[in-house]
Amino acid sequence: MNYQETINWMFNQLPMYQLQGASAYKKDLTNAHLLSNHLDNPEKKLKCIHVAGTNGKGSTSHMLASILQEAGYTVGLYTSPHLKDYRERIKINGEEISEDFVCEFITKNKAFFEANDMSFFEMTVGLAFDYFAKEKVDIAIIEVGMGGRLDATNIITPLVSVITNIALDHTQFLGNTLEAIASEKAGIIKPNIPVVIGEYTPETKPVFLSKANENHSEIYFASDLISHNYPSDLIGDYQKHNKKTVLQTIAVINSQKEFKIYETDIKSGLLNVVQNTGLEGRWQQLGDSPKIICDTAHNKNGLEIVLNQIQKEKFDTLHIVLGVVNDKDLDEVLPLFPTNAIYYFCKPNIPRGLETNVLQQAALKHNLIGDTYPSVASAYSQSKKNSTSNDFIFVGGSNFVIAELPINKRI
Repeated sequence: MNYQETINWMFNQLPMYQLQGASAYKKDLTNAHLLSNHLDNPEKKLKCIHVAGTNGKGSTSHMLASILQEAGYTVGLYTSPHLKDYRERIKINGEEISEDFVCEFITKNKAFFEANDMSFFEMTVGLAFDYFAKEKVDIAIIEVGMGGRLDATNIITPLVSVITNIALDHTQFLGNTLEAIASEKAGIIKPNIPVVIGEYTPETKPVFLSKANENHSEIYFASDLISHNYPSDLIGDYQKHNKKTVLQTIAVINSQKEFKIYETDIKSGLLNVVQNTGLEGRWQQLGDSPKIICDTAHNKNGLEIVLNQIQKEKFDTLHIVLGVVNDKDLDEVLPLFPTNAIYYFCKPNIPRGLETNVLQQAALKHNLIGDTYPSVASAYSQSKKNSTSNDFIFVGGSNFVIAELPINKRI
């Protein structure tokens, strides 16, 4: 199979959470261990940082990778989901895995995948570990897909575990309380391995303390320990919390003496995240006059911060291009959106995309007024046609909406 045929096979033949939702969720790590053994346990050859959390884990992972790259190390970066191309998930020093490696890995292991009913996610994690081990990276930043305890990445023993924050998301899998979700995320805490907590609440802090104590793991609460700030090319308001998490994580890594990261590396790494890693979709500016911003925030916690940041902007009219997936709790997120905006309702082009008329009717209950459009592209195009140079356009609601935008540069 060529690359496109390989990717099509992966997407179509195997359960994949971002397309199918609940049917792709596995209840244990049996398959992950099975695949690891089949691949000769590549994760055991890696030095890793493991990053979990409800929001910010992608930005945190990319910041860590950028800093370590600036320090001169060869850095593997595994994240999900991708926006444009599957290969975005697996990078070394900002370079995506080659199409040839993906094809060869799938071809070589296809019979095993089919015989053991491997999920899309398990397969991709195996590919990342195999690639990083063969390329002999100095360190790998591994982002959890969902949750932590049962996530396919949770077969690694990292140098440090990181949990950015806890909010209500994926409640059908992880529980419908902050304590329950914190418990799932805290499942990445390993015996005698330090853990960095980015943000905590009165509900989540006892969960983290208990799990760390149970595992004899040193625990660091970054929000209490880090007071200084550094500028970054990631300018979303929410990044101030992620930067604290990153700074505390780097402090822990430095204390272990295996890696040496200087303050100049930290400063340069934070200023060059996009250039070093290719991160997209985080308060990303796509246009000027009118100013156009897109962001992948998609749950209450993330959207609240982004929408508050929009209100700090100066504009004549606000235009919002909005699409979501069909398991989104609309009564939770729609009240966050401003009523003094023109809405362009669209459906991301995936099976889980919510139909535009359903979104429009739900929005109407919250006095959010706008028309429906047959695609993200058409909604985005119309928002630009309707705007003057002093207006502001925001595009968001889902990773999959951002994925369909013509993103190719930052302004």
